[in-house]
Amino acid sequence: MQKYFFIIMAMFVVVSVQAQNSFKAIVKNEDTKEPITGVSAVVDSTNSISVSDENGTILITNIPHGEHSITFSSIGYKKKTEVFTFPLVNEDALEIFLESEAEEIEEITITSTRSTRTIKDIPTRVEFIAGEELEEKGNMKPGDIRMLLNESTGIQTQQTSAISANSSIRIQGLDGRYTQILKDGFPLYSGASSGLGLLQTPPLDLKQVEIVKGSASTLYGGGAIAGLVNLISKTPSEERELRFHINGTSALGLDINGFYSQKFDKVGLTLFASHNRNAPYDPADIKLTAIPKFERFNINPKLFVYFNDKTKLDFGLNTAFENRIGGNIDYIKNKGITGAYFEKNDTRRISTQLTFTHQFNENERLTFRNSLNNFNRVISIPNYEFDGVQNSTFSEITYSHNGETSDWVTGANLWSDNFTEKQTTTFPLRDYNQITFGAFVQNTLKAKGWLHIETGLRGDYITDYGFALLPKASVLFKVSEKISSRIGGGLGYKTPTIFTDESERIQYQNVLPIDNNFNSLEKSYGTNFDVNYKTNITDEISFSINQMFFYTYINNPLILTPLSNGTFQFVNIDGHIDTKGTETNIKLGYEDFKLFVGYTYTDAQIDQNGIKSQNPLTAKHRFNNVLMYEVEDKWKVGLEAYYYSPQKLSDGSTGKNYWICGVMIEKLWEHFSIYTNIENLTDIRQTRFGSIYTGTIDNPVFKDIYAPLDGFVINAGIKIKL
Repeated sequence: MQKYFFIIMAMFVVVSVQAQNSFKAIVKNEDTKEPITGVSAVVDSTNSISVSDENGTILITNIPHGEHSITFSSIGYKKKTEVFTFPLVNEDALEIFLESEAEEIEEITITSTRSTRTIKDIPTRVEFIAGEELEEKGNMKPGDIRMLLNESTGIQTQQTSAISANSSIRIQGLDGRYTQILKDGFPLYSGASSGLGLLQTPPLDLKQVEIVKGSASTLYGGGAIAGLVNLISKTPSEERELRFHINGTSALGLDINGFYSQKFDKVGLTLFASHNRNAPYDPADIKLTAIPKFERFNINPKLFVYFNDKTKLDFGLNTAFENRIGGNIDYIKNKGITGAYFEKNDTRRISTQLTFTHQFNENERLTFRNSLNNFNRVISIPNYEFDGVQNSTFSEITYSHNGETSDWVTGANLWSDNFTEKQTTTFPLRDYNQITFGAFVQNTLKAKGWLHIETGLRGDYITDYGFALLPKASVLFKVSEKISSRIGGGLGYKTPTIFTDESERIQYQNVLPIDNNFNSLEKSYGTNFDVNYKTNITDEISFSINQMFFYTYINNPLILTPLSNGTFQFVNIDGHIDTKGTETNIKLGYEDFKLFVGYTYTDAQIDQNGIKSQNPLTAKHRFNNVLMYEVEDKWKVGLEAYYYSPQKLSDGSTGKNYWICGVMIEKLWEHFSIYTNIENLTDIRQTRFGSIYTGTIDNPVFKDIYAPLDGFVINAGIKIKL
């Protein structure tokens, strides 16, 4: 009897073992076909669970005979459930494909790198401001893009005039002339027209803003040593878009902006128009304007022609007409005083943009682009006037081939810049005529699923200055779905010009012309390295961090040097400028709350004849903190706090450190919203730290402006969407 008992038990064990099955699969991304790490697979009937390894492999054991559902899930991917009948007919490893969840960051096409790849697959590090973030920044400063850029890590908007608010952009501690500002890839803001570009560009017609920090000269030529800012305009869709934005401020400002776009059968149209104005504003009651009196009109129409599915053309016009006067507020208000100090800027900007694109097939495309730019500016101060006209042109033809693993773009361009000054004194004219011929090639290679490499080479011939060769290389490492890293670098150059932050501060008065026999190109090299980590801690909590390190070196930089006879001359010094530092960006999301924390460390040094000094007007430490609460389509509430450490000034003194805080509240309905924005809650003003000038009020010599002058300001408005 005992013998039969053991036989029965053995048969039971065999049957039991045979009734337990194994499931093996490799989970892959449906788009890239790359293995996915960290995917959970759950057998619904038994709750057995397994997680995919670094090769995407999942192994589940002890599955009973019969029909079972297995659910696959991972952060960033749509959940997938499949039914299997065990035992399986084929016991080889199955392939399971998961579809990526559509995220806003993946839907945005980055145009600055001229690649068709998504931002996650681009080796060049690109930051962008788009969608809701762009609209929120527009609430704070709907008349121009200063606030939009200044609140990004690593970027500082530097005011160059104490009374007329002229500003430039500084990236990673370098002066504004080293940053190239583009509109849809066209260099419309350069040379004489760079000084007021930030003040004359409202954001309502922008789709997104793309920022490349570090050398970007391979694709865009000279001037992109610190980086570039590419302002991307909206394009029409079949659904009509009609928007109006009206804003008023306690600082006596008014902004009226309107935008229309629509695509028809063979044509499309966008039209942006704005009127921005401000009365003279003096919150410190020192009889000098913190905000000048100005009135500006912008009209930007653009026509799109779709000849067929493969060929299209668009032609646009950008205009800005502005009168701006700052200085003695009683004089500006026509109170009959004489001998008062003022600074008047009258500007007219007209530029065209033409783009013709022909798609040969799915992979090959030819693009021709051309722009004409006319910029006239008259600066008037007591006993001096600067009157000049800049006419510039840009033409480019590019051919691109986009393959499954490799993208190529190659092209050539011609850029001309002619400046003519009106003779108002016996001082030498600063006229010049610069012509640059350039050619470039760039390749983006998907060497492996985890390794993407971008290389490029550009050659420019600049009349009067010779040839410049500009190589670049960037590498993207995809360590996992959550971790990625980029490293890149390249060479750059800047053609000498009198139009810099230094000369702008003195209205170009007594600044000698550039001499190509004496001055030479400023040449640079730079590199940056970053690590990015992104995850969902729980279903409600998301977290990401990006840590970047940067370094830029400019050899024999052009410095404005005072001479013994009271004039100023640009001199290529015997030395260099180098800037190094870090940027840290942290994003934390919890349900309807989003927290953004940014920190920038910048060490910018000038080495002249072996003597080192800190580059003026560069905050060594900056913190950017933004907390947003958003109930979709109902409410937006934002709190902001920004810190600036003490900055060295050009006179050798050191400015104060300060915090700036603000709050924004917006209530949304289907077709309109209303908002209130409070800037500078604690009324931080440089005039609270001391006088902003020396001498008398009728003949002031202004100090560097490193802190706000307008102080506490409330603005409110209405946005209408029809």
